[in-house]
Amino acid sequence: MIALVDCNNFYASCERVFQPRLEGKPIVILSNNDGCVIARSDEAKALGVKMGAIAFMNREFFEANGVQVFSSNYTLYGSLSNRVMRKLGSFCNNIEYYSIDEAFLDFSTHPYQNLEQVGFDIKSQVVSEIGIPVSVGMGPTKTLAKMANRFAKKTKKQIGVHLLDSADKIAEVLAFTEVADIWGVGPQYAKLLQKNGFHTAADLLNAPEEWVRKNMSVVGQRTFNELKGIRSIAMEESPAAKKNICVARGFGQLINNKAELQGALANYVSIVAEKLRKGMLCTKQLHLFVETNQHRAQDEQYYRSIDVALPVASNDSTELLHYANLGLDRIFRPGINYHKVGCMALDLIPENQIQFSMFDAQNRLRKNTMMKALDNLNIDLGKNSVQFASQGSGKNWHLRQEKCSPCYTTRLQDILTIQI
Repeated sequence: MIALVDCNNFYASCERVFQPRLEGKPIVILSNNDGCVIARSDEAKALGVKMGAIAFMNREFFEANGVQVFSSNYTLYGSLSNRVMRKLGSFCNNIEYYSIDEAFLDFSTHPYQNLEQVGFDIKSQVVSEIGIPVSVGMGPTKTLAKMANRFAKKTKKQIGVHLLDSADKIAEVLAFTEVADIWGVGPQYAKLLQKNGFHTAADLLNAPEEWVRKNMSVVGQRTFNELKGIRSIAMEESPAAKKNICVARGFGQLINNKAELQGALANYVSIVAEKLRKGMLCTKQLHLFVETNQHRAQDEQYYRSIDVALPVASNDSTELLHYANLGLDRIFRPGINYHKVGCMALDLIPENQIQFSMFDAQNRLRKNTMMKALDNLNIDLGKNSVQFASQGSGKNWHLRQEKCSPCYTTRLQDILTIQI
């Protein structure tokens, strides 16, 4: 049996952990630069707040209805996610961390006699020890576990646990689930299925297998098998190898001078380099781009990108910064109000499989030692405690986060003080 544990309204629940006054109140979380709604509590959904709603256009509505508005605080969300996942790991050794707020647990080799009780234990312990409410769905396959979890949220939220341990329970969930809500069925396949008279998962299960294989390829065949209770989607105990790493962000304010744009790009390139080293990867090519705000009709619109090949694959910050600046020189155009800059590392390879050049004059052993020291200092002293001069201290490119909550679990000055 496989379980899917999903945190309920995760971002909103994280804000409530350290602010109990928010319990029962509508909450929305905004995207980068406080642009639009990316997460909502159940109370906000009940008010009709839509995903993607533009924040400034709904400001009066939020104020009139007592909607609590927060900027995205990914540091807090990531910290609480780690706590939840560690707790889930205490129940099961075979676990797949599917997303920041979801995980699959494979109980096939565990000696639990009452899996439904295990689901209730997971739910109660996560909320009591961490403060995050979760729902638990259990089924013979990952797809059925996903559907059981959704069924629990939609029909028995107060209970929060649903176990598909009989044919009748599986049939009930299959009939309840629309084809568009089946895990792995995208919008185009959903339209195809509906056009051919398949409206629920139960309908799809009764479709001719040959038709599914012909019209939905291998992915559809796997989903079809999973609905029948045949495991066709394996557990992934380790994350899939990254094909690229990208850091790109809009600015809090428009930038029209090269020095500030270089500072922003240097910060993003440094993050890319750090992620490469953390994953023990190197990149052979950087993709850089700059762009304006397409919603500002009064500004001249401009978008340019460039690929910069490295002579030797690297994850060294100084080397990546050097080639990123060369690329920016090629695509920068003066007199433009820039809204966004980004860096993507392409052609990733393991750092122990680098093909060196006989003309390479870099002392790579020395540079690797320096990068390890840099990373260790930032771990010990705090993120971005040690930076390169090219990263600058410009504020215009920093994200606009006017309603960001404190980092209660990762910043010493934000730790709550309890008075007795």
